[in-house]
Order: sequence, then structure tokens, then C-alpha cells
Amino acid sequence: MSDVYAEPATAGEPTDPATLARYTTLRLGGPAGRLEIAEDAAQIVRKVQEAEAREQAVLVLAGGSNVVIGDQGFPGAVVLVRSRGFQAVAEEGDTVTVRVEAGEPWDDFVAATVERGWSGLECLSGIPGSAGATPIQNVGAYGQEVAETIVAVEAYDRTERRVARIAAADCGFVYRGSIFKYSDRWVVLSVDFRLTRSPRSGPVRYAELARALGVEVGDRVPLAEARATVRKLRAGKGMVLDAADPDTWSVGSFFTNPVLPGEVFEQVRERAAEVGEPPHWPGADGTVKVSAAWLIDKAGFGKGYAGPEGVAISSKHTLALTNHSGSASTAALVALAREIRDGVQSRFGVTLHPEPVLVNCTI
Repeated sequence: MSDVYAEPATAGEPTDPATLARYTTLRLGGPAGRLEIAEDAAQIVRKVQEAEAREQAVLVLAGGSNVVIGDQGFPGAVVLVRSRGFQAVAEEGDTVTVRVEAGEPWDDFVAATVERGWSGLECLSGIPGSAGATPIQNVGAYGQEVAETIVAVEAYDRTERRVARIAAADCGFVYRGSIFKYSDRWVVLSVDFRLTRSPRSGPVRYAELARALGVEVGDRVPLAEARATVRKLRAGKGMVLDAADPDTWSVGSFFTNPVLPGEVFEQVRERAAEVGEPPHWPGADGTVKVSAAWLIDKAGFGKGYAGPEGVAISSKHTLALTNHSGSASTAALVALAREIRDGVQSRFGVTLHPEPVLVNCTI
């Protein structure tokens, strides 16, 4: 990646606490009280413990791709996670378990698994951020999510002051969530993925991806082809970081797709009758997941919709809110998010919820 705001820091990285904007893909965020770099798991734990000993609040920050930091910044200690590397730790039959350090850039890791013929993450190509962030919100795209391949997460337990290996079944994975999200208790140190040795992808589940590949849903394709096609689709939506493209100065999807009880979805359907059928997908226990992008667009907030100070909805994807001017404030971005949330609520009776973690700001 070429974007200095998205690339994890290297040895000798300046730790200027004046602004956290340079460490987030939104290019937003005020100062840190203290800023430190941790280059391996032991350092991550030590930096957190030292901050606690100073009675400072702690913010652990890696790729900065799924966080919105307020203009006042974070008055405590910000620990920049810069651990690197991955290794195969177990093999059984046609599977391999791979342990990746929390600070490893995610797309670099996905590229490496594809190159080695390890299937299971190829449809998650092009997603910015670090490997350690993926279990926190159960990252997913194009029919795959990390909960399907994660075996365990190693994390520092700040409550019990010990390092724990948490089995996937105990991670509380749900749609874009886990026990790690919105919790200060856990600091992710590494993640174990169980992947399949295969030159071909898993079954293609996502209709848009299948069309782009020229195959049927359920077919398998060469890993490299799946990865390249996913990256192309994401780039077309401004979802692959590009220093020259302000549409990518975002956190990706700002709102999650709402999951509604069946009867509530029918009410939404009635309210949407004049503008068409909401794209939707059946869920567990009669629930229905509805396209947030469609709701936003039909509520009057189309691609390129502008807010204050040069913040805007991406011209490529309705779910991405961007710091398009490069000089906006977090307050401006949050104001745009509130306007969109309230507009969708008024039009369809659905409350959208933010996908990124909000630090010292709220909508």
C-alpha cells in the first residue's frame, strides 16, 4: 500500500503525540497524551501494563482502519501495535493452522496465504488494517468472514493480568462483532487461522463476485483469480486504500447492515414500496438483513452527498463516509453520520449503527 496513513509504522517511526490523524485511514483524530510503539507481543503487554501502573487510560491502535477518534484525541497512552510475521504452527490432513501477529498488515497476510496455496481468506483481500483487528469485528466480505477460519485468539486479559488463548467458540462471534469489540478487557496479540491446502478458492457465495468471475454461485476458482477479482471490485468502490483517491480516506463501511425481525422488515417493505424492494437476505430465527447502503440512498443520501468541512459520502460507495477534503474535523464527520442516521430513521423507521469503534466521539 502506498498510503502513509494506512501503512503500519516501522522501526524509527516518529511518536509525535500532536495528532493521531496520521495513524488512521480517515486522517482524523486529535492528540495523544502519550504515544508508544510495541514491536512484539511481549512489548504490547508491557506497554499496556506500564500505562496502567501510571493510572493512564489505554488505547491500542494498529492499522487505524476501523476507528474514529475525536478531535480532542485520547488523553491517555496510545500503544501502536507494530508486531509482524506469521508461521504455520500445525498441520492435519489438508489443513494448516497459521499464527499471525496482531500488527501484520492484513492484506499482506492474505496475499501470502494465496501465494502459498492456503485457501480460506482470499475473499477478504484488499481490506485495510491489521490481522489483530479482524477477530474484533469479525471482518467479512464477499461471502467470507474470519469466524469461519479462526481457531483461536491469543489476547492479554487486562482484568486477570494474564495472556490467554481463547478458542473460537468462546470469542462470541456475531455479525461484525465479538467479545473483543467495545471492550477494554482484551488486547489481541495473535490470531490462529485454520486454512485448507488447495489451489482453488472456497465455494463462491457472493452473487456479485460470481458474476465478476463469470462463474456460478458455489463454483470454485483459482485462488489468485479470486483475490484479484475481489481487489478489483473493492477498488471500484473506493475500498482499497489509495493516497491519490480521497474516496478511500474512510473507515470503509461506516454503518452495518441492519438485521431486523421479520415483522419489522415487512414494515420497512411497506414504507419502501414507492422506491422499490430493499435488497435483503434471510437470517437466523426469521430475521432479515437489509442493505444499509440501499436505505441510505433511498433516504436521500446518494453517492457524493456532501457534509460540512469537505466530509462526504464516497462517490463510489454509499456506505463510506470520507474526509474528502483531507482537512475536515471529526466533529464534521460525526455530524454527517448523524444526519444520515436520522434521515434513514425518519424515512424507514430503521436505526443504523456505526461499524467502526468511536473514541471520544459519538453519533
